[in-house]
Amino acid sequence: MQSINPYTANVVGEYKDYSPAEVDEIIQETDRAFQSWKQTSFEQRSVFMKNLQSRLIEQKEDLAHLIVSEMGKVKREAIGEIEKCAFVCGFYAENAASFLHNEPVKTEASESYISYQPLGTILAIMPWNFPFWQVFRFLAPALMAGNTGILKHSSNVTGCALAIERLVTESGFPGNVFRSIVISSKDIKRVINNPKIKAVTLTGSTPAGRSVASAAGEALKKSVLELGGSDPYIILGDADVKSAARLCVASRLINAGQSCIGAKRFIAVDSVYDQFRDEFVRLMAAAKYGDPVDPETSVGPLARTDLRDELHQQVEKSREMGATILLGGYIPEGIAPFYPPTVLENVVPGMPAYHEELFGPVAVLFRVKMEEEAIRIANDTVFGLGAGIYTSDIEKGKLMAERGLEAGCVFVNDFVKSDPRLPFGGIKESGYGRELSLIGIREFVNVKTIVVK
Repeated sequence: MQSINPYTANVVGEYKDYSPAEVDEIIQETDRAFQSWKQTSFEQRSVFMKNLQSRLIEQKEDLAHLIVSEMGKVKREAIGEIEKCAFVCGFYAENAASFLHNEPVKTEASESYISYQPLGTILAIMPWNFPFWQVFRFLAPALMAGNTGILKHSSNVTGCALAIERLVTESGFPGNVFRSIVISSKDIKRVINNPKIKAVTLTGSTPAGRSVASAAGEALKKSVLELGGSDPYIILGDADVKSAARLCVASRLINAGQSCIGAKRFIAVDSVYDQFRDEFVRLMAAAKYGDPVDPETSVGPLARTDLRDELHQQVEKSREMGATILLGGYIPEGIAPFYPPTVLENVVPGMPAYHEELFGPVAVLFRVKMEEEAIRIANDTVFGLGAGIYTSDIEKGKLMAERGLEAGCVFVNDFVKSDPRLPFGGIKESGYGRELSLIGIREFVNVKTIVVK
């Protein structure tokens, strides 16, 4: 198993797959660790979690360099990712006890209450695009709830997976509270079936989600899935068009467009469409792609060549079917899998760019006459992760967000982003369950009813 720097094509690290016996032993050790870890107080857990928060900040330059080396993220974004991981550690260190305190319920009994107790060892299957953040938004609430964790990370960011395990150990957590396993995807079902694995969380593609959900369901284990997205952003006639275009471009180009909650479809009403399109294309064209370590770089390479080629095929097929390419839409020369910021117009149902997730810096523009048509197009997708609305009428924006758009989160006059203080997740083929906030920490606990006569 290798991790390869997408910008230089150099091998960053080589790793040997763990044998089934080694994996079984790790699961056994993690289960043993759970038996004592679940007995620790929130105060004790908080000390270790705050240590982890500090180590992330202390080592953020080195950790960011590892992210850049393994998957090509622009360095300033990689540093921001590590800082966000530190934030989520601090958030749950401070709030887990209040989120999971016993809740009294008035009944005919002398005493009755709800108690939140950890489940055991949770398997996390995580993607490469945010190799630290995706893990930490699971790790922090799961460990603070008293669970233990096992990480199966994407093979191209194995160095990040092992670094996270090292950080947990260095922060003073008891041995085997959190472990990484180096295995291929074909071996995941065997891990899920291990009786000491109590639940599964996955962030990844919809096909991966179907596979994991099927295996977890067959084993009667709880699962939380955060899958793909094709987030629509609606620009109404009363919007600040320049601000909307700036924020939309920023969302589309984060992580070279390799984000499940990146804005992907932009739906502007007729009265502002031309102005929005021109400003949007101008800003996309101004974005510089290149060396992810260069402070001037806006867009790094895609993580792998096969991902870049798949994206280009989606663009080419859409063009062949009648879509107009306003910007980009070609493969640059060189060994790095760059894809230039690309803008498509005249996209209609049946085209890949209409129905499929475009996991890279490719945007699709739609012109509509009425707000009702904008909502219809926005919802005309199998996905339902995030969405955005730009308008000066805040009450109208809130009403559209609440009752109009089919998504797990909707942002008015901003782009969608995950926040430890708010629940995060999707509907439809974007998955189920929630991460983060009070709701996220309660996903992997036993909601236990206690009654005393």
